[in-house]
Formats: sequence, structure tokens, C-alpha cells
Amino acid sequence: MKKCLLVLLVAVFAIPVLAQSDRYTAVMKKNLALMDSAKTPADFQDVAAAFERVGDAEKTQWLPYYYAALSQTLAGWMPDVKDKDANAEKIKVYLNKAEAIEKNAELYAIENMVATQQMIVDPQTRWQTFGMQASAALKNGLALDPNNPRLYYLQGEAMFGTPEQFGGGKAKAKPLFEKAVALFKSAQPKPLYPSWGQQQAEEKLAACQ
Repeated sequence: MKKCLLVLLVAVFAIPVLAQSDRYTAVMKKNLALMDSAKTPADFQDVAAAFERVGDAEKTQWLPYYYAALSQTLAGWMPDVKDKDANAEKIKVYLNKAEAIEKNAELYAIENMVATQQMIVDPQTRWQTFGMQASAALKNGLALDPNNPRLYYLQGEAMFGTPEQFGGGKAKAKPLFEKAVALFKSAQPKPLYPSWGQQQAEEKLAACQ
């Protein structure tokens, strides 16, 4: 009798937890779909704000803040966003919230992209600051997760965009894209976890042929 009562109590207390988990998953999937369909900086900024609200409500989940940062980063690649530094500050707010919960390689990937966006405003004068930050983010990310395909893709992007006379070029980028593609093909990301980058890596690999 006591055993049955214990099982019943566990089941009763588990119901709210499961319901909360289901709501979280549903909202995250909805926001991810909105991010995939976003076309303008305003669209991405709205999605970023929506993810932040999820993170603030959940309090223990880093993924909502990660996707808020990613959405704001995607906005930052658009030419309509003129002030890359102001946009970067918004991204860093999201990253700080995510990193307070968990420091991981995926967040370093965002850090790399943010620093890259700030650096390419004026590469000649900004390389020493933001170029070094971008490189450090990749190094730190790979130290945490040496099999993260997005980090190799971003590393390849940096090499692809660096002139040969400065140690870059297609020949140097190709093996990085090859490694990224191979890791993407073998990856088995958990539900809701980042999975972007494979198509971009494959396209850049083709451009290196």
C-alpha cells in the first residue's frame, strides 16, 4: 500500500514538470520556425526578444538565450544593420545570460561571429582587437568541444576570407570545410540543439574545388 501511494505521489508531482517541459518545447519550436522564416533585421530582432522572454521565464535553460544571440547575430550580417557595434552589444547581453547558466562551445561560435562582424567594419584598424577576439573564441570553443562542426566551418570561413599573402586562401580553407562537413554528417544533435551550418559548409567546400 505504501509503495503504491509513493508511486502515485511521484506521478502527481511529475505532471506539472512534464507539462512545463512540453510548453517549453512547443514555444522553442515555434520560435525556431520564426527564426527560419525571418527575412529582415526587424524580424530577427523580434525573434531574439521572443527567445529572451523564454529564457527569462525558464531561468535554467541556456538555449533560449543562445538562440536570442544567434537571431541578433543573423541580423548583424545584413547590410541594413549599419551600427555593428551597437548590435554586438545586444548580442553580448544574451550571451552573458546564457554563459551564466552554461559555458559551452556553441556560445563561443556566436562570440566568433560577433567579433568578426565588428572586425570587418574596418579590418585594417580593427584586426588587432576584434580579429584576435574572433580567433580566441574559436580556440576556446574547440578546447571545449574538438568535434563541433560549426567551429571548423567558422574557422574555414576566416581562412577563406584571408588573402593568401597573409596565410589564408582556398587551399588552406578546404581541409577545414572538409572536416566540418564530415562532422556535420556524423553529428546527432539533441532536440532543440543547434544544427545549422552544414549547407553553408558544403557550399564553401564546393567553392574551394
